[in-house]
Amino acid sequence: MNSDTIYYYEVLLLRSSAPALTYYCEEKLQAGAVVSVPLHTAHKEAVILRSVPKPEFETARIISVSERFYAPKQLEIAKFIAEYYFSSLGEAVSLFIPFRINQREVNSEKLIVHSAKVPTLTQSQQKAYTQLLKKDKALLFGVTGSGKTEIFISLMAKMLREGKTAIFLMPEISLTPQMEKRLRAYFGDSVAMWHSKLAKKKKESILEGIYSGKVRIVAGARSALFVPLENLGLIIVDEEHDDSYKAMTRPRYHARDAAVLTGERLGAKVVLASATPSGSSYHKYDVIKLEHPYIQTKKTYRFVSGEGIHAPILDALKKHFQAQSQSLLFLPTRGNFKYLYCEKCGKTHLCPYCSVGMALHRGKRHLKCHYCNYTEPIRDTCVYCGHHPLKSERMGTAEAIEVIEGAIEGITIEQFDKDAITTTKKLEQALKRFESGESRLLLGTQMLSKGHDYADITLSVIMGLDYILGLADYRARERAMSLFFQIAGRSGRAKKAEVIVQTGDAEFFQAYLEDYERFIKDELAFLKAAHYPPFASLARILIAHKDENKAGKITLDTVAKLKAFAEVEIVGHGKAPVEKIAGKYRFAILLRSPKRTALLRALHSVDRREIEIDMDPVEFS
Repeated sequence: MNSDTIYYYEVLLLRSSAPALTYYCEEKLQAGAVVSVPLHTAHKEAVILRSVPKPEFETARIISVSERFYAPKQLEIAKFIAEYYFSSLGEAVSLFIPFRINQREVNSEKLIVHSAKVPTLTQSQQKAYTQLLKKDKALLFGVTGSGKTEIFISLMAKMLREGKTAIFLMPEISLTPQMEKRLRAYFGDSVAMWHSKLAKKKKESILEGIYSGKVRIVAGARSALFVPLENLGLIIVDEEHDDSYKAMTRPRYHARDAAVLTGERLGAKVVLASATPSGSSYHKYDVIKLEHPYIQTKKTYRFVSGEGIHAPILDALKKHFQAQSQSLLFLPTRGNFKYLYCEKCGKTHLCPYCSVGMALHRGKRHLKCHYCNYTEPIRDTCVYCGHHPLKSERMGTAEAIEVIEGAIEGITIEQFDKDAITTTKKLEQALKRFESGESRLLLGTQMLSKGHDYADITLSVIMGLDYILGLADYRARERAMSLFFQIAGRSGRAKKAEVIVQTGDAEFFQAYLEDYERFIKDELAFLKAAHYPPFASLARILIAHKDENKAGKITLDTVAKLKAFAEVEIVGHGKAPVEKIAGKYRFAILLRSPKRTALLRALHSVDRREIEIDMDPVEFS
């Protein structure tokens, strides 16, 4: 074999934390080419990182070269994600979907927008639309029901007319059926909905549409940011305040921040939007406001104390049901997780592998750990002291439905949480039943707060906000207030409405009724004084090990190394709030610094296999 025809390449294994490996090939390949390489007895998919001189050691041959490739900008953004969010480059590149070699260049000639006309904008919508056109990136701060979607559609239509493409991000797939309907009405088959629950065949069909240039707008959850659209002109991040945009596994990226970075690198316009924007976005970006709902309706607020679904709540639900209207009832986190506890010794029944209470699922007749998914039959005797029977704390969604159905004859309730909505089909069916009026009450968790728009909802009942206010999280007040505004905003879209809030802290919410901006300004003043984001950068280091002593030692060693960095404050370290998950003992270190670069420098100095680094964390358990 003539050595002149052999080329050597460093390749990254996709979806792997392995370092770059060296292989040879008789073909001259570009960085970004997707190839198949042998590793032990298997064939692995990899990407060419760079060509290298012939190494001293023996190398294996690249088996095949595919027709797919990662564009230079994809590799550039992946490199940033890997360095900033502390993942391997192989894991970061794997977020992206590669382009195809024969992918046609999108025509720059003007394309026909599928609708005969774009939405007719009101004066205030037109003003916001014009202002957004002048900005590379901006925050659209529009109260619920102010018609943000019409502005999004107008911006997308403009992109299509200019021969460009657009990405529209939503925090969860629970939003996609309604949004898909609206986008298809204007753009027909130019739109594709993209999320992690799509079947492989459906994903391949959408990619075929993207490669051929037929699909010009991709809408969906955070993974939609990484589709291979040519000529990207616009990224919209709707409900930008939502924590679902933050990935909880490596790379622990935040899709909102990654969208801003992508827009900067590709020269695309970025529009963040929310009725309850995060303090950081309100502080960082130019704000364009939509201050009034599209349809002005009267909304009355009532604050009630107590716990559970008691008489005032039941009476209101009954009144609205008998008036042929629809209602919405919110409980936080899958019914606030209903746990079993012992009245005698006060202990909660814990998962044997995690130091957390096991959630009670009456419908399935079992206890389930929401951290490691371990299940066991429902118990009625305390495993610690033998006392019988065990009690259950707080109300779950299933119990709430039982109580309401027992009190209001004939009411049809739609359970709207992750226990009931397990597939896209179930989601579509649930929303269809509610939209047609077949079900009268939508009862569920955080999924309810996500931008659903139904004209007949005249009552919103909000429970459990005090639980959110009490969380050990510097953004607890922002999260509670955002939920309050979002759930209240689901009612009164077309008719006068009532909002009932169960809380022991009515004064806090009453102070900001109808004025989220005043709240966010006050909150930013508090965050600035307390040195929290957006006025400082935070990072959380997590150490997990089957041996508790080993985990503790790694923690102390890491803390000792971090003390050398004067600009980085160790806010605290010790056992994590959830001390054990899946049989591993967990320790955490929380760091803060006024300078992001100083914090990154310190973190890179301690980064090692045994620790997980979460930059800009939103979860502290």
